[in-house]
Amino acid sequence: MTRERFIKMIQAEQEALRRFLLALCCGNREEADDIAQDALVKAYLSIDKYEERGRSTAWLYRIAYTTFLDASRSRRNLQPLDALAAHADTTFSADRDFRYQPLYMALEQLPPKERSAILLYYIKGYSIREIADIVEATEDAVKKQLSRGRDKLKTLLKDE
Repeated sequence: MTRERFIKMIQAEQEALRRFLLALCCGNREEADDIAQDALVKAYLSIDKYEERGRSTAWLYRIAYTTFLDASRSRRNLQPLDALAAHADTTFSADRDFRYQPLYMALEQLPPKERSAILLYYIKGYSIREIADIVEATEDAVKKQLSRGRDKLKTLLKDE
């Protein structure tokens, strides 16, 4: 991949990638931005290794997902659910700050693999095969992650 093509891809995908990471980070904007920055640097440093096999955005999301997992492993001390309110972006209205809070709270309770599968499938629209490539798992594993994630979200969100 050329530097110019990489820049065009980042310009086109940066906001969507940040939204994906924001959802993975359950609304923690600072953490999502840090992971996005790390992922973009990793992607830039590895553009020479990129193989033209399909969607370059899937390659970028794989790097972002792996960076998220690495960050999750390094900070094993998860924040309590009450701390989500502290992550609200104060530049928006109060209604907008808390509009997705129940979803973020429910997503936070999912294991990272289930959370990623749910977000990639329902938010980004990737196929099961593409998700399997991004998260480096089998298609059957992704199907199980989606099924388990959906069941858990139904249970967690039914009281909302």
